[in-house]
Parts: sequence; C-alpha cells; structure tokens
Amino acid sequence: MLGAHNLRPPRGATHARKRVGRGNSSGHGTYAGRGLKGQRSRSGKKLAYDAFEGGQFPISRKFHVLRGFNNKWRVPFQPVNLEALERFDDGATVTPETLKAAGILKHLREPVKILGRGELTRKLTVAAHAFSATAKARIEAAGGTATVITASESRQSAEKGS
Repeated sequence: MLGAHNLRPPRGATHARKRVGRGNSSGHGTYAGRGLKGQRSRSGKKLAYDAFEGGQFPISRKFHVLRGFNNKWRVPFQPVNLEALERFDDGATVTPETLKAAGILKHLREPVKILGRGELTRKLTVAAHAFSATAKARIEAAGGTATVITASESRQSAEKGS
C-alpha cells in the first residue's frame, strides 16, 4: 500500500555530502579540493568583499560609465485612454473590474492609470489608481467624476471578487 511512510526518492536523486580532508583514499584528501597555493586555498576570510574579482577592475566600478539604471521601485501601470471609455453608457460607474469585464484590461494585477487621449462625451464616474491631468479635466468637463483608488481599496475589492 502506498503511503507517506514508505515514499522514497528515485534511485540516484540523493547524494551523500562531500566530506573533504578525510584521507587520500576518499579522493578528497591532502588539499581537500582547494588546489595548492593561493588566496582561495587558505582558511579564514576568503576575499576582500563578495564581488571581489581577484584584482581585475571590478564591474561595479565600470557601472558609472554605463548610462541609465532600472528603478526597482517603479510601479508599472496599465494605461487606459479616454477613447476606450466612450463605449460605456451615460452615467455608468467605471472601475478596474468593469474595464476587465469589457475586455479593455487583460488582468487586475497592476494598477490602472487613465490617460487623456481621445474625447469623452459621456458623464461617467471613473475610479482608477491614477489619472493624468488631461484625463481628469476631460472627465470633469463632461460632467463626470474621477476618483482615485488606493492600493488597500483595490486589494479589498480583489479579495471580495475572488
């Protein structure tokens, strides 16, 4: 009978830990896999720092020459233009969930930003994570309202929906 008590890994999937410096007959005696002389063969602190390259000019010092960087705090938004909101009925409430249901958004993992390309003739209540100044002005000029959703609000609505 198969059960958790008699499960074993397949043959060859596990290996014994390599025990170095335990005699020449083991194949890892004498120098214990460290080679002969040099900085890496010694005991104690090995290198000056983690990215030490043996005295070669370090790549971290070359980086200032390269242009630009990747901002790890960048928040990727899903852009939606005003022209896409024109398909909703007058007086409708537009949220990320309704945008996804309408096929304008592919997913709800990233926040939504409403951008100002196109004209808006309908009075809509639009709720999104961010608005461009042009989009907000055009929504309000059409008689609608632009409401900013916070991250915690969108998290709660996602939890309710799932």
